[in-house]
Amino acid sequence: TESVRGLRTDACYFLPDAPTTTLLIYLHGVVPPDKSSVQKTNYQAVVANASRRANAAALMPRGNQGLTPKEVAKWWGWPTSPDTYRRHGPELVERIVGARRELEAATGVRFERVYLAGSSSGAYFVATLAQRGAIDVDGYGAMSGGTRVLEPALHQLAPRPMYIGYGLYDTVGQSARELGKLLEDARWPVRIAEHRTGHGAR
Repeated sequence: TESVRGLRTDACYFLPDAPTTTLLIYLHGVVPPDKSSVQKTNYQAVVANASRRANAAALMPRGNQGLTPKEVAKWWGWPTSPDTYRRHGPELVERIVGARRELEAATGVRFERVYLAGSSSGAYFVATLAQRGAIDVDGYGAMSGGTRVLEPALHQLAPRPMYIGYGLYDTVGQSARELGKLLEDARWPVRIAEHRTGHGAR
């Protein structure tokens, strides 16, 4: 959309006006496979605006088709179950890491602080990656989604900050709070925030 620039066919990015060495990697929720859609326009604008305020660069990779509910089977999404994570998670992590390297090469910037966040489908994948220690970042954010993986390795991981946000009028509040409790019990720095809104990126 007009909010971002294309990096390659499966990733977009945003750069703030001032130089920065901070990068937000943001994973979208389910998005239809259309050239333009409300979902795509909304999340790209939200991420660009938030990154501009924080003076951070943003990388927005695209998920895969076939990972969404049957009624939207051709939409883009992320692994949200243990089975789809096993089949698609490692390859998607490689793509995300590769897109970061491409962005650094294209901009000539080596990002020193990197955060991984997402909403809805993207938030479930972010939560899974955090609990498995499957990607090397400085912190995480899960908005309108999140799940407990119950990996024994969680207590062996170096704790990372995690923000968990959900809407008062959304259905994911309980799972978001349970994720926060799990991470708090593992002594991760966690902030859980309820907002007077519904589902999705805002």
